[in-house]
Amino acid sequence: MSDSAQTPPLPDHLSVDPRSPHHVPAIFEHDIGVRFNGKDRSDVEEYCISEGWIKVPAGRALDRKGQPLLIKLKGKVEVFYK
Repeated sequence: MSDSAQTPPLPDHLSVDPRSPHHVPAIFEHDIGVRFNGKDRSDVEEYCISEGWIKVPAGRALDRKGQPLLIKLKGKVEVFYK
């Protein structure tokens, strides 16, 4: 784990998409991990700890803007610095 003095606190709601209001570039300077229902996930596009959900791509399907379609999965979300 990284030194907590150098890393910003992880937000409750975070998105990978830079167009989202929940995107925090300072967080992505560090390697973060998401554990969903006890399993580490590497394909998470967005998460919310307090509401207990993650959004992941739905296969290879794309929306009309060329972005991957996302599905919301509900469960226990844990976020940590690797």
